[in-house]
Amino acid sequence: MPQPHIAAKTVSVKLDVDTRARVESLAEARHRSAHWVMREAITQYVDREERREAFRLDTIKAWDDYQETGLHATATEVDNWLASWGTENELPAPVCHK
Repeated sequence: MPQPHIAAKTVSVKLDVDTRARVESLAEARHRSAHWVMREAITQYVDREERREAFRLDTIKAWDDYQETGLHATATEVDNWLASWGTENELPAPVCHK
């Protein structure tokens, strides 16, 4: 099946000798090109870091919301709720309160 054309731009990355050798060794073991391994590594890194940044921003928003409203659930309430997951007596999520 033909691959759709993907606009790409060549980027140069300087790697030390040891890292380059590791990439080439892994590429050989995976029956892939070194280019494929590097592209895959960069894609996975960027995906992971974007998720980490989204989590960080969500955390800041949650803290700001808490500071503004004072609404929260205690650790005990959340622990009890989580402990009930998968049991016959599964509890509803705790209600936030002041």
